[in-house]
Amino acid sequence: MDEARRVALVSGGGRGIGAAIAARLAVSGHAVITADRDIAGLTAPDGVRLVACDVGDEAAVAALLDRVRAEHGRLDALVCNAGFMIRKPIGQLSLAEWRSVIDTHLTSIFLLVRAAEPLLRAAKGAVVTMASTRARMSEPDTESYAAAKGGIVALTHALAMSLGPDVRVNCISPGWIDTQGHALSARDHAQHPVGRVGTVDDIAALAAFLLGAESGFITGAEFVADGGMTRKMIYAE
Repeated sequence: MDEARRVALVSGGGRGIGAAIAARLAVSGHAVITADRDIAGLTAPDGVRLVACDVGDEAAVAALLDRVRAEHGRLDALVCNAGFMIRKPIGQLSLAEWRSVIDTHLTSIFLLVRAAEPLLRAAKGAVVTMASTRARMSEPDTESYAAAKGGIVALTHALAMSLGPDVRVNCISPGWIDTQGHALSARDHAQHPVGRVGTVDDIAALAAFLLGAESGFITGAEFVADGGMTRKMIYAE
């Protein structure tokens, strides 16, 4: 057990934004544990350890934090990034599907923070949650996802009030982030006021800042990282 080394836990860290955040924290010197429901075929970068965990399951989260406590004895940073989308007309969306989305996105944050609270308080740590611009704007057939993301924004400021001053809690709401290296058109990029679609490294950099000492006066805040899209007025041509 190396009690001097900072420790980070990233949920949904096997792919995409979560994987980029985990890699960024490892480069900065953290020992990083990434929890993902399906880790088959995944390879973790140096300094990152992948563990299988359904973070929407209470017993699985308790076991995960017991493992962090036993192996590291501390937790300085918690990134709650797990989530997925089910896109279905509401009339076809089952209650089980609704609950699976809510549990993975929103309930998992409650479970993780509750289990991690003693370690985070002891380390004067920080939490970053991952919402979305879909908390305030939607496409059709995305009710469960939008509800979960909106809940994350509210849960973030509630946790910040409850855990302060020991633990800071902030939220990132990404817009369009290219998580899989898809071919993008000039139009895709040009519609963003900054002139491009976002990358996972954009979000990882912001997460690293919010978990670090330089953001020590920031808590309970939501940071929208969408290239300006939600501030852009659009009129029909």
